[in-house]
Amino acid sequence: MEYSFYDLLKLLGSLALFLYGMKIMSEGLQKFAGDRLRKILTVMTTNRVTGVLTGMLITALVQSSSATTVMVVSFVNAGLLTLSQSISVIMGANIGTTVTAWIISALGFQVDISAFALPLLAFGIPLLFSQRSSRKSVGEFIFGFSFLFMGLAMLQANAPNLEKNPEMLAFVQEYTDMGFGSVLLFVLIGTVLTMIVQASSATMAITLIMCANGWISFELGAALVLGENIGTTITANLAALTGNTQARRAALAHLVFNVFGVIWVLCVFPFFTGGVSWFVENVMGVTEMSVAVPFKLSAFHTAFNVCNVLVLIWFVKFIERTVCVIIPQKEQDEEYRLRFITGGMLSTSELSILQASKEIHLFAERIQRMFGMVRDLLHTEKDDDFNKLFSRVEKYENISDSMELEIANYLNQVSEGRLSSESKLQIRGMLREVTEIESIGDSCYNLARTISRKRQSSEEFTEGQYEHIHTMMKLVDDALLQMIAVVERTEHQQVDVNRSFNLENEINNYRNQLKNQNIVDVNNKAYSYQMGVYYMDIIAECEKLGDYVVNVVEASSDVKEKKSA
Repeated sequence: MEYSFYDLLKLLGSLALFLYGMKIMSEGLQKFAGDRLRKILTVMTTNRVTGVLTGMLITALVQSSSATTVMVVSFVNAGLLTLSQSISVIMGANIGTTVTAWIISALGFQVDISAFALPLLAFGIPLLFSQRSSRKSVGEFIFGFSFLFMGLAMLQANAPNLEKNPEMLAFVQEYTDMGFGSVLLFVLIGTVLTMIVQASSATMAITLIMCANGWISFELGAALVLGENIGTTITANLAALTGNTQARRAALAHLVFNVFGVIWVLCVFPFFTGGVSWFVENVMGVTEMSVAVPFKLSAFHTAFNVCNVLVLIWFVKFIERTVCVIIPQKEQDEEYRLRFITGGMLSTSELSILQASKEIHLFAERIQRMFGMVRDLLHTEKDDDFNKLFSRVEKYENISDSMELEIANYLNQVSEGRLSSESKLQIRGMLREVTEIESIGDSCYNLARTISRKRQSSEEFTEGQYEHIHTMMKLVDDALLQMIAVVERTEHQQVDVNRSFNLENEINNYRNQLKNQNIVDVNNKAYSYQMGVYYMDIIAECEKLGDYVVNVVEASSDVKEKKSA
């Protein structure tokens, strides 16, 4: 047998170059597109059809369905997309990923793109060292594109020649003559290979080369493609492992969608592959065997995903219910999503301001809940329970950042419309509310981190310190509840705003009292200097949190005054 271990390493190296090119090209495009991708995803998913089109567009741009689905899962985790919206986007991503196969079929086997790869790198290198990030991203895309086709050319060159290696040919053919059993085996191989490589585009390229070289028939190549569609779901499912329930459901929906598609296509496999062959040969007019087989595979890949979407787009709600049954909502999991603001067209200005106002009230309630977790964290003793609660606080902090951004963007969009001067001032006050509420979230996270650092030391707070911390946290919690009441109040409701200022004065005076007492206690060796630092960090952060609460109350009062003016 002439194929040595060195030849195998060259083949694996070619695959590595192809994968690296795909990664760099995808990342370059994603960086260049920047926030546009996020805006497209959140705005263009108002119904199933636009969701599918959005998924197609973004995946065709970034050349990776995995990148799109991981992005979608992260948005579901952050509450920027609902589960139903994510399913339609994932359906579109499956169609968008078929563009890669057509590029490889049309260029990789027809034109020697690798011949242009080195000259392309000459154009890309000045862009890569540019100071402007957009040019740098274009340079990365050019490099990725060049590496991708250099890798593809090397894959073709280093693939073993089965005619010169009859032993290998006999080994391959041993598993190609088992009828429908061979089809099922190659579906499994395609699944496992894609799960290992974590890029369906790479396994698609390998499949195209295997068919073009005559190793396997078009039918078995099609079976590999079916397996690749299942294998590609592993990336999103891995990304969702650290996400919340909704994120895991979105990733599972991708798997359910692809598995169901593969099952029904396998039921009509001979007719489906026969129809694709007839289309390529008679409609597209491609008959030369070395060219026709890659085109047939690309056509099969597209036909499978398009037909699957056309069949299952009517069952989005059913898929949603199915994954909800498989992954039930846990009590400690919250659905992080904007409840009143949607990504579609803006309503009338007054209604839009009302929606944003309700969302701000919901934001305030979530932050108060986050502070409650911090209070619980102080007395959580078991390591596992502490780590779970701390990660929940961390997640809430990330969500508060996302909510601030989304509500602020929405209010900025509203302010661009035709508004009265009172409404514009009202929006300005609401923007301040959102910023200050997010700052409360930051303070809660800082408190959690201080408690975590204290836990890592071998010492413990004294009973007196715990008592003072509890009193301070009770004052802060009262201030937060009063803040929520002020934010929630309508024109017909009366809320005593002065109570918030009185609570703030109490918090300030108590902080000053404890600060002076702490110096005395440390000097009297009541506790160590380090424990005094942790103790005063918590007290000072609570006082700072109280300041943010008063800022929200002031901003909210201004908003209500502008509204009634």
